[in-house]
Amino acid sequence: MSTGEVFVHPTSTVHPRAQLDHGVWIGPSCFVGEKVTIHRKTRLDGHLYIDGRTEIGEDCRFSPYSVIGTEPQDVGYRGEETLVKIGRRNVFREFITVHRGTEKGGRETVIGDDNYFMAYSHIAHDCRVGNGTIFINAATLGGHVSVDDFATISAFSAVHQFCRIGKHAYVGGFTVVTQDVLPFCRVAGMRPVLIYGLNAIGLRRRGFNRERLGALKEMFKILFYSDLNTTQAVEKITKLFPPHEDRDEILSFIQSSQRGIIKKASPQWENESEF
Repeated sequence: MSTGEVFVHPTSTVHPRAQLDHGVWIGPSCFVGEKVTIHRKTRLDGHLYIDGRTEIGEDCRFSPYSVIGTEPQDVGYRGEETLVKIGRRNVFREFITVHRGTEKGGRETVIGDDNYFMAYSHIAHDCRVGNGTIFINAATLGGHVSVDDFATISAFSAVHQFCRIGKHAYVGGFTVVTQDVLPFCRVAGMRPVLIYGLNAIGLRRRGFNRERLGALKEMFKILFYSDLNTTQAVEKITKLFPPHEDRDEILSFIQSSQRGIIKKASPQWENESEF
């Protein structure tokens, strides 16, 4: 049926109290629950299940067979009122799951703007995903994970609960992340996960110039290839490099880490050219 500027396929079920802005398009065999809000021009291609207290921003697209806003997979969850909040212009491909938050984790799972989630990605309870991230097929977040802006998590990689993925970081395929991933870097592996230097390709695509990349590389050498421990390396970077958004991002990330950072580096990277 069509109501004003909202289209709902006759095989779909939309609760009468669900809030749909103009331009929303709902294809066949979808379910939209009572507490769902969908903002303008968002499209559900078909066979979507969206329930719970879920708010979806403008211009998002959902491919078939995803489940959004259902109960968290947490044995301590007792039916509390929690939510999923999704920003604008996000793309959700097939078979994606996004779960609501828990009371102990802040009650909300939050996804920002302009993210691309490929098939079978999973966003668990109380996660926070920034803007412009890419989740490649079957990338999986445990609960309470934070993924910062422009990070990429590659296929079949898993991030342990309470870990953080820094800005512009790149997690290689089949990686098991159990500590925080520093901003701007590449990591890959299982036992152990190794640092593979800068995410230089991604950074160049984001407009980082040669000077900026060179400064980051020198900071990484101090952190990962010197004989200094982390505290000493932070002190040396603070002395050698003037205040700058990249330097401050790295130092702040390290100082606020609760699980520690991945620090074991691949031996071949130190002498490789990144430019």
